[in-house]
Amino acid sequence: MTIKELMTSSVRACDADTNLATVAKMMWDGDCGAVPVVDEERRVIGMITDRDICIAAATRSASPSSLRVRDAMSGQLYVCAASDDVRAALSTMKERRVRRLPVLDQQGHLAGIISINDLVAEAELRKGAEVPGEELLETLKSISAHSRAMALA
Repeated sequence: MTIKELMTSSVRACDADTNLATVAKMMWDGDCGAVPVVDEERRVIGMITDRDICIAAATRSASPSSLRVRDAMSGQLYVCAASDDVRAALSTMKERRVRRLPVLDQQGHLAGIISINDLVAEAELRKGAEVPGEELLETLKSISAHSRAMALA
């Protein structure tokens, strides 16, 4: 099964100069916890999560409406292609401990987003499953592990 078959294609995006209050409203309205950050050509340059917004708002002496995405977005970016097999997304999520991946088209533009929730909804515990339950469980364990536990391992 490919990413294209499971991804959300009507994904909202913002640019690096969008203020955090606007992005938080986008998340609220779209019932999502992350928004891809794109440039003028819709190439993904980062991700902003609800956690990023909360930490930025709590640690800076400024309102979310005066803080910009560029000041709070995640510096690391992990993506997948619409044509990738779901196992590739599971592997990236597991290794990088992320819950969502922007999906790129053949030209490198934002085509959608795939979340761990999308994969959970399709997972099966049978041999040959297109979204293998065992791999999904290992991915969830890795994502959910506490940072301290990861350092001790």
